[in-house]
Amino acid sequence: MQKVIKDVFQDFKKESNIQEAQIQKMNLYKKSNKLEVDILSQNQLKVQELADFESYLSTRFNIQTIIIDVKYPEKLELIHTLEDDWNDIIKYVSSKFPITKSILKGSTICLDENSAEINLKSKSSEFLHAYSVDSVLEKLFMNVYGRKYRVTYNENISAEEINEQRHLLEELQDNVCKNMINNMNFIAEENKKAAQELKQEQKAEKSAGTIEEEPEEETPLILGRSANIKEQIVKIKDLTADYGKVALQGKVIRTDSRELKNGKTLVMFDVYDGTSTITCKSFVEPEKVQKVMARIKPKIRVKLQGNAAYDNFAKELGVIANVVIELPPQAEITRQDNSMTKRVELHMHTQMSQMDAITPAKELIKRAASWGMKSVAITDHGVVQAFPEAKHAVDDLGLDIKVIYGVEAYFVPDDEIPEGEDGWKKVKPYHAIILTQTQKGLRNLYELISVSHIQYFHKRPRVLQSVFEKYREGLILGSACEQGELYRAILHNKPEEKIEKIAQYYDYLEIQPLGNDNFLIRDGTVPDEEALKNINRKIVELGEKFGKLVVATCDVHFMDPQDEVYRRILMAGQGFSDCDNQAPLYFRTTEEMLKEFEYLGPEKAYEVVVTNTNKIADLCENVCPISKEKCPPVIPGAEEEIKETCENKAKELYGDPLPEIVQARLKRELDSIIKNGFSTLYIIAQRLVLKSNEDGYLVGSRGSVGSSFVANMLGITEVNSLPPHYRCPKCKYSDFTDYGIKNGVDLPDKLCPECGQKLCKDGMDIPFETFLGFNGDKEPDIDLNFSGEYQGKIHRYAEVIFGKGKTFKAGTVGTMAEKTAYGYVKKYYEERNIPITNAEISRLVDGCVGVKRTTGQHPGGIIVVPHGREIYEFCPVQHPADDPNSDIITTHFDYHSIDKNLLKLDMLGHDDPTVIRMLQDLTGVDPKTIPLDDKETMSLFSSTKALGVTPEQINSQVGSFGVPEFGTKFVRDMLVDTKPTTFEELIRISGVSHGTDVWLNNAQTLIKEGTATLSDAICTRDDIMTYLIKMGLDPNHSFKIMEAVRKGKVAKGAEPKWEEYKEEMREHGVPEWYIDSCKKIKYMFPKAHAVAYVTMAFRIAWFKVHIPLAYYAAYFSIRADEFDSEFMIHGKEKVKAKMKEIEMQGNNATQKDKGMYTILEIVLEFYERGFDFLPIDLYKSHSNKFQIEDGKIRPPLSSIAGLGGIAAENIYQAAKEGKFMCIDDLQYKAKIGKSTTEMLSKFGCLDGMSQSNQLSLFG
Repeated sequence: MQKVIKDVFQDFKKESNIQEAQIQKMNLYKKSNKLEVDILSQNQLKVQELADFESYLSTRFNIQTIIIDVKYPEKLELIHTLEDDWNDIIKYVSSKFPITKSILKGSTICLDENSAEINLKSKSSEFLHAYSVDSVLEKLFMNVYGRKYRVTYNENISAEEINEQRHLLEELQDNVCKNMINNMNFIAEENKKAAQELKQEQKAEKSAGTIEEEPEEETPLILGRSANIKEQIVKIKDLTADYGKVALQGKVIRTDSRELKNGKTLVMFDVYDGTSTITCKSFVEPEKVQKVMARIKPKIRVKLQGNAAYDNFAKELGVIANVVIELPPQAEITRQDNSMTKRVELHMHTQMSQMDAITPAKELIKRAASWGMKSVAITDHGVVQAFPEAKHAVDDLGLDIKVIYGVEAYFVPDDEIPEGEDGWKKVKPYHAIILTQTQKGLRNLYELISVSHIQYFHKRPRVLQSVFEKYREGLILGSACEQGELYRAILHNKPEEKIEKIAQYYDYLEIQPLGNDNFLIRDGTVPDEEALKNINRKIVELGEKFGKLVVATCDVHFMDPQDEVYRRILMAGQGFSDCDNQAPLYFRTTEEMLKEFEYLGPEKAYEVVVTNTNKIADLCENVCPISKEKCPPVIPGAEEEIKETCENKAKELYGDPLPEIVQARLKRELDSIIKNGFSTLYIIAQRLVLKSNEDGYLVGSRGSVGSSFVANMLGITEVNSLPPHYRCPKCKYSDFTDYGIKNGVDLPDKLCPECGQKLCKDGMDIPFETFLGFNGDKEPDIDLNFSGEYQGKIHRYAEVIFGKGKTFKAGTVGTMAEKTAYGYVKKYYEERNIPITNAEISRLVDGCVGVKRTTGQHPGGIIVVPHGREIYEFCPVQHPADDPNSDIITTHFDYHSIDKNLLKLDMLGHDDPTVIRMLQDLTGVDPKTIPLDDKETMSLFSSTKALGVTPEQINSQVGSFGVPEFGTKFVRDMLVDTKPTTFEELIRISGVSHGTDVWLNNAQTLIKEGTATLSDAICTRDDIMTYLIKMGLDPNHSFKIMEAVRKGKVAKGAEPKWEEYKEEMREHGVPEWYIDSCKKIKYMFPKAHAVAYVTMAFRIAWFKVHIPLAYYAAYFSIRADEFDSEFMIHGKEKVKAKMKEIEMQGNNATQKDKGMYTILEIVLEFYERGFDFLPIDLYKSHSNKFQIEDGKIRPPLSSIAGLGGIAAENIYQAAKEGKFMCIDDLQYKAKIGKSTTEMLSKFGCLDGMSQSNQLSLFG
């Protein structure tokens, strides 16, 4: 007989209906600290009764989680309703989640059949969902009212109320952290009890929720007070939100930290235990953070104790860790190859097998070498893009293994190609393995790959048998997998004569594990596994009959069995229906392969697995897939030409004899350039720039080439890298006195003491070594910004210089990015309704990142092959993105793989030179004559005064809208913070704005706190080297520190000598803030690049101040892609309305709207300065350029949204021929449709024009 509550729990003294309820079941879960109670009540219970009973049980049993399930008779008489109890319900929920009290205060509830809608007075439903309050309420409603209601939230709140309640969000977030700290406090108390039992008295915690004091050195304890974790280790995959106290063990795979408002730091680290991954968090005092973070690092193994619970901030299951112990290092548990004689894997795919294989070549080769294999073959699908990585893996790691370079080709037999043009496209290709036997074979393979991509690409790059025969020398052909010609012939019961003919054609035959072909059983192609064995037996028989070696391969697509999950995710993302039935395409050991083929008998199994694979490997020479030579193009007499040109130019500017400082700099640079063979590179760059200048387009230099005074003397860059100085254009007087000014532009004006001429001011003070290193050991890279509209011409001119067939676009390989991989992983688990933590998603994302997705081209990179050499000696070629319709040919390898061997020219297209050219055409002003110290122009960067408007009129405290480098909100905020008044300050702002983690949380903070000024902070990479040399460090060390910092190696923890460098800096008095600043930087801009950019920007800004209509016409024509006349040419009120509309969208605004908002800001400024637009006119408007007419600007036809560039050009050209007789005539002559004429009509362009020119027959 079931007992009632009052009899079982006699010390529960509350007088209520619940006392009479019968207990049907009680389950106590010690492990998860949970108690479940099922009761049956004849009378309706009250909310407070349940709350009292839960509280009693929690205290009585010291249990954290109490779950009560109440059952009622079918017909329950309700004494009180849900609406009556609403205040009690709020009180109940608030007792569980104090944070919800302010959210639910003043809320009401509305019932509708099976739903309960809660009307909130604040925008807080996300928090209620995060705390699963809806689930708690639904459970409570069942327990009190015996009825199931679905809880929803209605945020009935106005925009004004939202603004008033923003503070609530901050309060809630603070409370989240407080709750987590309270959890910490609870766990700490539990630990305290355990410690007392063990008689290990420790100091009390300094404050609630604070991590205990750190142990002495040489202890495994990282956090907490006691290393004695008594809890049993739990698998992460088994954790639930109500688990409570828990112990975990695993490997740290990611760490992070965040400073909280209360001064503590939240340390976060993801732990993977082989079953799943979870984020663990700990609260650490500021003074302990550095030590803790230094020990909790990726790859260490830890054991921890904490509390598993739903993390309301991350909105997922997490662990608050209060004890963390570092476990001894343990070798990764990997399969080992213990065979005396190792096999060789001859069929292996890397990440370069597009969206199909997931392991980098480097890791596969490392594993093969660790197993003692003497060789391994790389055979990606149709491509050879893993060859460079494979070569570097062997060389860089010093591995004793030979890589056999090959490809799994899409092979088309001649006898299957139907007659007719493009018959090869109609045949489904087979798979075939092609291995490189000799260096000549490698060159042939590169040409074969090129031909397959350029001439015979149809869905895949195809290798026609006849083409293969042409390049067969030095190559070995294997029959490949079940997609191979031989396997398919056997599978489809082709005539024996045909099968034997196929077998005889291949150099060796291949068989694979049965699991690889198991899908043939699933789809009914073969009846059972025995049929698969018989196919392999048949291939072995054919090998014996015709004297062909038969080899067993894995067809490797991933490293270990458990790695199939990554391939499964990739295939699911591509829509493969059988993605969850992954074949076991992992890298097997010799023993595993012998076991796979034991059905052939032990001798034959050993022969195909070990003996024959080694024989094939022995046939292949150790070839080099990347040329060891440096093969720059040669220009006879380049050394003498560069010396003579530089000296003549220097004497033209500085006189003869040259000032000692100029002579010394020239000599130092020329010696290094000529000695290291870079003269030709300089001459080529000079000729390209000269050609552009002759055609009327300035060229901007990029990168650090502006550090070279030789480049300046050759006209490659406008940046003069000498120290700040004066020079006289007339009598050649010069003054290199150090006046304490860091930049020649900022020197005060001065007259020549010799002839009275106004002196030129120049010199940016940039060390040459930034460009070429102290020993000429840094590979120079001359990047040039040509006008975007001129880029195609300069690329064609490069072909004129070097000859046809000697220049190729620099190819790129596009791989799976982190963001894309995240989408694949998330989608996979969502489609299958499988719960997954963010930490586990991140782990899986890491496994998918790097897989090849496509190919492309560098935006301006050209690879040059010298005369007398062929591209196939270095790499294959192809069309970008495998587009057979493209006329562009790129390198097959990513250009980084070969730019140490072949010259790469960076000839990028950029808007600034195009804008400058248009401004010069409009005004006749030579941009080179614009003074870079113009005061009014400089004032744009600190105020709006020069524009004649107030900050309120244009919603900005500075006037730099639309000025390159300085127009974005990010940089405008920098200008407001720094208020620059000198050219040097603009250079420094350009430097920090282009760096990564150079300004935010770094220089900005240092400046605001008064630790450093803008001139002290690290802004460009050169700052580091020059400052360290000034502090007394060795110049070479200073250069290496600069390189390590600017590449982000220090920030990533990838610089092995950083500790040594830090000590050296400290010994020479470098302050700690400077060292810390270096540690944060992930990328840095060179000063020369910043100078070149700021010079162009300042010239454009000068036009904005002094010839504004020309500036706006040029800006709108070239930079305003999102210009839309509908909203922009009808006055500032319409502009403001559109801006308001986009602002109201907040984060929901599209990229197009955000782009339009930038243009609207400049259009508003245009109006506020008193300027106006003319209407669009069918005959007066240009196709795509804004034109100045009578003090106003007339928009082009292309500024009508939806009217494309081709249509605009057609109309413009047709209008130049004369007036249109009617709309039909316009449509005919301009080749446009009805929708286009409707757009024109909307803007009044067709006013007064009839539809047709036909004469009316009826007056």
